[in-house]
Parts: sequence; structure tokens; C-alpha cells
Amino acid sequence: MPGAGRRLTAPARGGRWARTAAVGAAVLALAAAAGGATANGAGAPRSADTACGVLAPGASAAAEAAVRAACEQIGVWYTWGGGHGPEPGPTYGQVDPSDPASEHDPERLGFDCSGLVRFAYARAVGRDLLPGNAGHQFNTPHASARFSAGQGTGPLLPGDLLAWGSGGSIHHIALYLGAGKMVEARQSGTRIMVSDVRLGGDYAGAVRIGAPAPGTFRTWGTDVWTHSEPATGSPRVHKFPGPTTVRVQCQKHAELVTADGYTNDAWSYLPEYRAWITNIYIQGPAWLDGVPTCP
Repeated sequence: MPGAGRRLTAPARGGRWARTAAVGAAVLALAAAAGGATANGAGAPRSADTACGVLAPGASAAAEAAVRAACEQIGVWYTWGGGHGPEPGPTYGQVDPSDPASEHDPERLGFDCSGLVRFAYARAVGRDLLPGNAGHQFNTPHASARFSAGQGTGPLLPGDLLAWGSGGSIHHIALYLGAGKMVEARQSGTRIMVSDVRLGGDYAGAVRIGAPAPGTFRTWGTDVWTHSEPATGSPRVHKFPGPTTVRVQCQKHAELVTADGYTNDAWSYLPEYRAWITNIYIQGPAWLDGVPTCP
């Protein structure tokens, strides 16, 4: 699968979850209407008859929501590089130079394995929690628990991420459903499907995603400064050299700022830094969901 790039972490501005949900539904409807025809007219393998859904109790509400979001994409094409646009959601893929089966991926709207995981958790928690490729997702700082390959599926809960790879390099990732099943975007020439968990070969283990604490967000960009007041002319306080997880106490409309192609007048207060940052450099919508307005 393609490596992660800066485009995977750039923020979207407003209404993205509704748009991507609508696109996903449209893709699924088109696939059904086409009767399973491929871009070049050939048939494609279908998912197993096993129902896709939360198949065991005990998962968090966010994890269950991620499973449901992934299951809504059953039947959508796997496409190499799909799902890694500026916003989580299906995109047209690329040709994988190492896989002749990817010949038609640029014509197919869908997801690769990490694109599906990214979309599922973005839908579940309302922000782009797991950008990047499968390796980034497996090593996410949002992990609340990790499980070795030797532990099998015994301790797993729906929504846990299953990973495959060796030597520290992860090449595939999927969402666990429970009951020994998973939902995955497997490979070129197939559609998103329910599969039996594959514990052999280079199965590397699993990770559980913790629901982010209220008000927790992630910055993007490099060398981003915070300020003592919600204005670029106020004294600088702290510089974020790269993406950083931060807690936002409140937000307010203040100085209008244009940067990196975005314009926004919303600023967020970061209590740990006693400083303000323009919302342009916080992943999420222009006005952050669930964050109160500063007095």
C-alpha cells in the first residue's frame, strides 16, 4: 500500500463527515446496480455470506460505531491508495507497480486497507483520528491496549485493528468484528468483505483504539506557533515542530487568518500552553465539534 504523505493529515473544512457518508452510500448503490461488474466488465470476488456487524459484546461505543461504518462499505471496491484524500472517504486508486491486478484501480472508487480503517474511525469519532498507512495506524498513539500474535483472538473486541507484517513493517490492517471474523479491504480485484481472521503467516497482532478524551485534537503542519492572544500579531508562546496532540479548552471567533490555502477566524485556547492557536492548524472542521465557546 502507498506510504503516508502530508496530504493524509491536511484538515478538511466543514461538513466532511456528511459528504463522505453520502459518497460511500452512493458507491455502494452503484456497485449493487452494476450487478458486480468490474471496470473492465469482468466479475469480481464477493464478500462472504457472513453478516457484517458487531458480533461480540464489550467494545466501546466508538469501536462499535467504527465497525458499523466499515460494514456500510461492504461491496465497495478495494483500490490501491484509495481513501487517502484530504478528507476520509472513498477515492480513486492508483496502479501498484508490484501488483498486475491493480491495473484498473485508477478507475475504481473505493479504499485500500488503511483507507477503510481511517474512514471507519473518522466516522465513529467525528475527526481524522487514524491518518496514514497501516504502519502508522498500528503504531498510533491512540492505542489503549496491544495484543501479540500469540494471544490470538481471545482477548479481542469488535473494532480492534488486526495487522500483518514482519520486521516492523506492517503491510495490511483490518477491523475485528468478533466471533473470529473481520471486515477488510483486502487486495486489488476484490471488494470490501467479511473474512475469517488469518492468524497464520505474518500476522503481527492487534491494537485497541481508545476513544479520545473530550476536547483532545491533533495539530497538523510544521513549525506552527501559538500566541498569547487570538491574533497573529500577539507574542509567540510555543512552536509545534510537527503534528501534536493537544487539549482545547474553548474556542472563539477573533482575527481572520489565511494560511496554507485556508481562511478562518476561529481560534482555540490550549490550557496546557496558556496560548491560542488558529483552528486552521487543528485537524477537524473550521469550528471544532463539541468544544464550547470561550467567554
